Amino acid sequence: MSVLGVYGIDEASSMLYYGLHSLQHRGQEGCGIVCVDKEGNFTRQRGVGLVTEVLNGQKLESLKGNIAIGHVLYSGAGGRGEENVQPLYFRHHTGDFAVAHNGKIVNARHLTEYLETHGSLFQTTSDGELLAHLIKKESNTEHRIFSIIEALNMMEGAFAFLIMTKNRIYACRDKYGLHPLSIATLGDGYVVSSETCAFDTMGATFLRDVEPGEIVTIDHKGLRSSRFSHYQQYKMCAMEYIYLSRPDSDIEGCCVHAYRKESGRRLWQEAPCDADIVIGVPDSSLSAAQGYSEASGIPYEMGLIKNKYVGRTFIQPSQKLREQGVKMKLSAVRGIVQGKRIVLIDDSIVRGTTSRRIVDMLRSAGATEVHVRIASPTMTHPCYYGVDTSTREELMLARLTVDEACREIGADSLSFLSAEATVGSAPQRKDMCMACFTGQYPTALYDDK
Repeated sequence: MSVLGVYGIDEASSMLYYGLHSLQHRGQEGCGIVCVDKEGNFTRQRGVGLVTEVLNGQKLESLKGNIAIGHVLYSGAGGRGEENVQPLYFRHHTGDFAVAHNGKIVNARHLTEYLETHGSLFQTTSDGELLAHLIKKESNTEHRIFSIIEALNMMEGAFAFLIMTKNRIYACRDKYGLHPLSIATLGDGYVVSSETCAFDTMGATFLRDVEPGEIVTIDHKGLRSSRFSHYQQYKMCAMEYIYLSRPDSDIEGCCVHAYRKESGRRLWQEAPCDADIVIGVPDSSLSAAQGYSEASGIPYEMGLIKNKYVGRTFIQPSQKLREQGVKMKLSAVRGIVQGKRIVLIDDSIVRGTTSRRIVDMLRSAGATEVHVRIASPTMTHPCYYGVDTSTREELMLARLTVDEACREIGADSLSFLSAEATVGSAPQRKDMCMACFTGQYPTALYDDK
């Protein structure tokens, strides 16, 4: 999932359209925009599908105003169905508002039960609606920021929230800093995004990151900072660097492409291989493959071609769709791989479906050996912070040893990057959330987990 907001920018919805298009890799099941005009009138368009399918023609033209927030949906982290497509819009006598959210609240069930006991009725399974009910529990029109602070302090987990009222946007990031949220300037206005790649598309200039535990208020006075928590950590999700983010994004001052190249160099140091060519799995593994090639001196080749019109298989909502997506998504370049010993670089092994089919594809195209190198540690634990790996049974390396997994995917050898090298690939970074690799979760977990 991804959030995007603009304040004080003419034709805000058109700007959001281009920005959301550049964030489509983070969610392909639905999208939406809510705009508010100078008279305080809210307009919303949302639907199931890609940005180009949902926000076209008259729908986009109907969104008037210079303040807006948008969202792309990855349902594994927020629930399926059109009712869960964000931003969510709420009418209230103290003032209408809209909410968009990235991440996952780990105590959501407990809070939902508490609110339902006190009379709340929920229409979705989205954490954005949960926040709205918590805010409105004791709403104060003069000092809404205090209601937001109280609500955020009741939530545990990973979140980047955008809350839009008729005259301002609140940008909120969890106290652990598990997912990115950044601010840029555009003319006399501002842009807030889950990834900095949207800023380039929109012509905005990066200003700063929202800090863990911070609420940034954006209105006619400019930017104002408040803290809902003075407990602050920098536990950025390792998968943001490894897989989720686009290579042209920066995460807390680190270029994602540069990080992945360095992880590839370190992967060669830890798991060298005698081979003829290095190839990467498009797109998120290409940078690591280049780094492995540069460090090893083994030529880098384009041995796999990606169909541009097929989405990311990892974020498909079911195993059946993921398997079908792999078939449609990639093709081996026979003229490159035939008769070659190949080092295949991939960013991770989750369920093993993609790896097995790619190895089979390369062998069918004539590869004599396929040595798989993974630019991350073994994924052995579920993620509860927004990545769709909810049970250990889904995870190949939670069930199998590395040797067993190697046989399962049909590779000649299989190696993974160490946890130390994963963190060390980001300059000046001392820590990350590595829970899916180590089982050490930065937040409390609740009994339904």
